[in-house]
Amino acid sequence: MGWWQVNADTLAGSRFVISPLAEVFASLKLLHSASGSHPGEQEWLRRHLPAYRALLARDPVTASLVRAGLGREWIADFLTPTPYDGEGFADAVARVRQAGGAQARAHLRLSLAGELPAELRRDDLPARAAALLEWVWEETVLPYWERRRRVLEADVVARTAQVSRGGWAAVLDSLRPGTRWLGESRFQVNLQEYPPREIAGAELVFVPVTPRTGWVSWEDGRRYAVVYPCAGALAGDGGPGVPAGLGALLGAGRAAVLVLLGSPMSTTQLVAVTGQGLGSVGRHLRLLRDAGLVRRRRAGRSVLYTRTAAGDVLVEAAGAGPRASGCDGFEAPPVTSPGPARLRS
Repeated sequence: MGWWQVNADTLAGSRFVISPLAEVFASLKLLHSASGSHPGEQEWLRRHLPAYRALLARDPVTASLVRAGLGREWIADFLTPTPYDGEGFADAVARVRQAGGAQARAHLRLSLAGELPAELRRDDLPARAAALLEWVWEETVLPYWERRRRVLEADVVARTAQVSRGGWAAVLDSLRPGTRWLGESRFQVNLQEYPPREIAGAELVFVPVTPRTGWVSWEDGRRYAVVYPCAGALAGDGGPGVPAGLGALLGAGRAAVLVLLGSPMSTTQLVAVTGQGLGSVGRHLRLLRDAGLVRRRRAGRSVLYTRTAAGDVLVEAAGAGPRASGCDGFEAPPVTSPGPARLRS
């Protein structure tokens, strides 16, 4: 297993960061695998996989670059810089483009665990990688970004509340398969047999993405990132997942809130996931509580809402149980769009 030695100051200073480039790279991995783990991913692939495959068919060099860059156990380091807080997609992808040709080839040899194929012995690999990431962003992520961003923000709210309730160990154990707190300041980051790394005094960030994937990255021994799939508890859509009968009975917005509350959520999370206003969500919660369908409880500084037994019966009778796997940033209808990292899978 791979693990990091993390001192108390580094862990206390760590934070959650939303990265458009991480979301794009996770989406590229999903396109490359062509296999979705839940209906939202599968529908997204049906929409975008044909165009992605056509793009690579027209550009065999870039197709070879993707295969080599994703590798078997290691991801080529230059493809995803370690995210900065508040960094937009354009600035992040510029860091990919600025990687040198020799550096990119060295990283690809590492991800391949061998020599490069002849078509990749060239200097324009960073530019080609950046162009591909820009295509994935513009064609497959940007149309859904506002929805995905809200889901990611809700995940951050949930994780932050979890830290306040149970400490960092509870959060690190649940980030993704292979991560867990080992005790004695040791954080297991994956199941690969990599040498331990001492990261005391470094900057540590946690980065959620909506596809069911993850990786770790670091930059010059000063900045480390763990990219993880956002919480399955946030998978409810609040729109298409609400049956017509339940929506007619309660109203579509109120029914959406009730469906989501199969897992405890705060008002802030519900606003982020549903896209409804704070006032609307508050009214829905008050009426659902008055009807005995929802209860609330305090957890640290947060107030969490969840369905009562009566609420469960109503939702189950309508066939609207919450989807428990994957995040729902994929299924929203399109909206009108206006030094390199060391990366390990």
